[in-house]
Amino acid sequence: MGISFLKEEGEYMAKNLLIFTGNGKGKSTASFGMAVRAAGHGQQVLILQFMKSDASTGELVGLRDKLKIDMRQMGLGFVPKPDHPKYPAHKEAAQKAFAVAAQAMQSGDYDLLILDEICGTVTAGLVSEQQVLDAVAASRDDLNIVLTGRNATVKMIEMADTVTEMVPLKHALEAGVAAREGIEF
Repeated sequence: MGISFLKEEGEYMAKNLLIFTGNGKGKSTASFGMAVRAAGHGQQVLILQFMKSDASTGELVGLRDKLKIDMRQMGLGFVPKPDHPKYPAHKEAAQKAFAVAAQAMQSGDYDLLILDEICGTVTAGLVSEQQVLDAVAASRDDLNIVLTGRNATVKMIEMADTVTEMVPLKHALEAGVAAREGIEF
């Protein structure tokens, strides 16, 4: 098993590459559920958050501090447009996070690697699609990799063996309900 590629009509598919994408709620949450499940089976898990920088989020406190899952916030928060003066700092942080991810893909230290919001990181131009594709292609065969975030690229989707698109049907925020502790953060 593991990550292996099957060439069929010019396309590659990665076994053990999962993507949670779409505009609906639940992409990160689904991956965190997988982290809990893997940890429950004694597997080593690494979660790298590419856009978050708030140490008080429930997922960080719960997964890292209470369940002792290796979870690292490596982003700088909401990403500005490329012409904003703070954009280069976001790009630098994302590149550093991606270097950690690429190293983890080779290390043998983890059974599950979750790159939270990597799809949005690619969309924002902070990490290139090709970087992600190349790193996944070069990863260890026994590593499970999960990519989350809106706007997964066509090539990422083609490479994955499992893709779930979260589609919003209704959300409390649309009715004016403020973000809720334990639900949105």
